[in-house]
Amino acid sequence: MAINNRMIDLRSDTVTKPSAAMRRAMAEAEVGDDVFMEDPSVNRLQQRAAETFGREAGLFVPSGSMGNLVCIMAQTQPGQEVICEAAGHIYNYEMAAMAAIAGVLPRVVNASNGIMTWEQISQAIRPKAYFRPQTGLVSLENTHNMAGGTVYPTRLAHAICDHAHEAGLKIHLDGARVFNAAVHIGQSVAEITKKFDSVQFCLSKGLGAPVGSMIVGSREFIERCRSIRKMLGGGMRQAGVIAAAGLIALEDGPKRLYIDHENAKILAQGLAAIPGIRVDPSYVQTNIVIYDVRETKLSSAEFLERIGRRQVLGVPVDAERIRMVTHLDVNRSDVEAAVGYIAEALRCRS
Repeated sequence: MAINNRMIDLRSDTVTKPSAAMRRAMAEAEVGDDVFMEDPSVNRLQQRAAETFGREAGLFVPSGSMGNLVCIMAQTQPGQEVICEAAGHIYNYEMAAMAAIAGVLPRVVNASNGIMTWEQISQAIRPKAYFRPQTGLVSLENTHNMAGGTVYPTRLAHAICDHAHEAGLKIHLDGARVFNAAVHIGQSVAEITKKFDSVQFCLSKGLGAPVGSMIVGSREFIERCRSIRKMLGGGMRQAGVIAAAGLIALEDGPKRLYIDHENAKILAQGLAAIPGIRVDPSYVQTNIVIYDVRETKLSSAEFLERIGRRQVLGVPVDAERIRMVTHLDVNRSDVEAAVGYIAEALRCRS
C-alpha cells in the first residue's frame, strides 16, 4: 500500500486554515466593542460587504446557520411556513432551528438538481384560509450544497423573486457559496442577488476566513437583524480580530475560486474512471463533487474508512453517496493524488 504523508482533506471548504496575511491582519486589527457598534474592523467589513452586494447595510454573524435563522426570524411570524428545497441546508443541517427557535415550519419542495421553479414554489404556497398555516417566506440556496454545488440561472432566480413579491412574499437567499455561483455564471454577486430581500453568505467556506458569515439587506432590515442576533447570543465584543480576516477573505477569496472549480472537475473526471464509482463530471459546476459508491459493494462509511487509511477524507451524503469539496488548501496535485489513493483503496480491498 502506498503511503500518503499529507492529509488530503476534502470534507469541506470550511477546513481551510487562515493565510499568513489573515493572521497578520488579525494580530494587528483595530478593535472595539461591537455590541456598542464601536469595532472599526467589524464596521469596515460590514460596509464592504454591503458595497459588494449593492445593499444599504451588512451584519457580521458567527455562522451561516445563525445568519439564515436571523433572516428567517426577521421576515416571518411564528406559525408560518418557509418554502425551501427538500435537500436544502436550512431544512437538513441547521438543527431544525427554524421550528425550534423561529417557530416556523419548512414547506419542502423536491426539485431536480436542487433548483426550484416558480411553478413548483407557487404550488406550495398555502391558500388564504384561517385554519391553514400561511406561507411567510421563500428561501433559495445558491449554490445548492447537497445537489452538488449547482447554480441557479440568474434569470430564473430573478423571475422567482418577482413572482414572490407579486404574491406578497419575502424571499431569502442562503448564499453560503454565492461567490462560487457568481464565478460559474460570470456575473457579480450584486447582479445575481439584487432582487432578494435578504442574503446570507459565508466568509469561512471558499473565501478562506477562519470564522464568520454576513447578512446584507436594507438598513431597516439589518437593524432588525442586529436585535435578533443579540437575542440569539450572537453579539460579539472585540470581534475585529476575526473581522480582519473576513475582510481579506472578501477582497481576495473570490479571485481564485475558479481554481477550486477546475480542481473539482479534475476530481470528478478521475473518480469517473474508477470502476465502481458513478459520477458525471459534466454535472460539476463549482467546487462540490457528489458520487455514488454502490457498485463498489461498500457503504459510504466503509468506503470513507478505507480511503481514510490513505489520508484522504470526504463526508457521507447518505449510505451510498460521498461528498468531496475542493478548496484553497488543496491543489491540483493533491486532487490527482487523492484519485490515485481512492483507486488503490478499491483495488486492495483493505
